[in-house]
Amino acid sequence: MDDMKLVVVGAAGRMGRTLVRIITETPGAVVAGAIERQGAPEIGRDSGELAGLGPNGIAIADDPLPVFAQADGVLDFTAPAATVGFSELAAQARIVHVIGTTGLGPDDDAKIAAAGRHAPVIRSGNMSLGVNLLAVLVREAARALDADFDIEILEMHHRHKVDAPSGTALLLGKAAAEGRGIDLAEHWVKVRDGHTGERRRGDIGFATLRGGSVVGEHSVLLAGEGEVIELTHKAADRAIFARGAVKAALWGREKKPGLYSMADVLGLKKD
Repeated sequence: MDDMKLVVVGAAGRMGRTLVRIITETPGAVVAGAIERQGAPEIGRDSGELAGLGPNGIAIADDPLPVFAQADGVLDFTAPAATVGFSELAAQARIVHVIGTTGLGPDDDAKIAAAGRHAPVIRSGNMSLGVNLLAVLVREAARALDADFDIEILEMHHRHKVDAPSGTALLLGKAAAEGRGIDLAEHWVKVRDGHTGERRRGDIGFATLRGGSVVGEHSVLLAGEGEVIELTHKAADRAIFARGAVKAALWGREKKPGLYSMADVLGLKKD
């Protein structure tokens, strides 16, 4: 089979440059396009040079339509509005759309689900193997321990991150809620300020830290009487997310249209 032709959207950003580098290093994949927003100063620059690899002959463009038409898949860690637009174009082109974008709302979810009726869409709040394995462990721990154990999720990211809680924190919260057999939206506590009163039994709390250049750190604490269980993942390099995204794209190449997750890619689906 020919190498999978992949397009990187948001190619001039930190994650985009990392994706270009990881695709180049991955057997069976090749950079076939690099897209940035209209008016971006990097338009016309060589995407390989921008990623620190040397020229690769793929100039950064601002029109995704002709690029998608010649590709097999698109890797997308951009912003909600951009991702929704890319999902429509990927569906029209019938190519794999790997989505690592976070901060998507219910309306965005519905549009992405519609795109999934025409092409494979692989979406996750975190693309790393470690985090997705952590989610399985969190779900099983929450299932094994009753509501006498309070669940708190702590996350920290770099100062430039714009959404909170992080997509990974929400992924872990959903895993904990699944383990408990509850609806996360009815039991989460995202903000505590002032005189909040006693903690409600069964709630799942979130705490958000931002600062410096931290790639991503997540801990799930299950706090009982006299003991605390802590499950933690620390990302030291965003390349782990890029590797997961490329793995997802290669996995999705032969899949039927539909919505998939990294749990599907990694064979970690819940029972």
